[in-house]
Amino acid sequence: MDVKNAFLNGDLKKKVYMKPPPGYPCPSCKVCLLRKALYGLKQAPREWFEKFSTTICKLGFNCSPHENALFIRKSHRGVVLLLLYVDDMIITGDDVDGISDLKASLHDTFEMKDLGSLNYFLGLEVISTDDGIYLSQAKYVSDLLARAGITDSHTESTPLETNVRFTPMDGTVLDNPTLYRQLVGSLVYLTVTRPDITYPVHVLSQFLSAPRTTHYAAVLRYIKGTLF
Repeated sequence: MDVKNAFLNGDLKKKVYMKPPPGYPCPSCKVCLLRKALYGLKQAPREWFEKFSTTICKLGFNCSPHENALFIRKSHRGVVLLLLYVDDMIITGDDVDGISDLKASLHDTFEMKDLGSLNYFLGLEVISTDDGIYLSQAKYVSDLLARAGITDSHTESTPLETNVRFTPMDGTVLDNPTLYRQLVGSLVYLTVTRPDITYPVHVLSQFLSAPRTTHYAAVLRYIKGTLF
């Protein structure tokens, strides 16, 4: 499910003033006192999460001690779990009636959109079969290849050169390290479904502060040798 305009639901605890929006008839010496949070306020995300947490706990849910954004409700009918990421949420469990009741309650409180069965969430493709649930990041990888600009490049036989050893002084310093950091950061998130790439990604992430041309070439080679 998705919450429409989630941050607008937050209740402000402190007084916040703003200039009147353009075209709004208001004397030049006057300002607006906000009654609700707006997008752009630094406290808006916090106030939204507090509003949602309060609402969901009133419905009998408890926050997981391992993850603040995971809410659990156990009853004689079964278990319902809700995982929240900003304004997107996954609802699952073995209490079918409880899930229906939860959706109805959320619709009564917030403006919600039901996206149906889970098949894509935060770059993760979810495939349900009789054998179980499979997670994939195929589209995420495709976007990563496009960002690296190597969609038409030839593949490498190995992800990294044999017995390669990187040091902070290899090559020359990159003029703009942004792309290197983006690619390595994307590879870190890819380890969610590709734990086999954890070690080389760890090696490449050691040079994020001052990457050099050798490190950047290694990232491109690794992507071509592993993800194609």
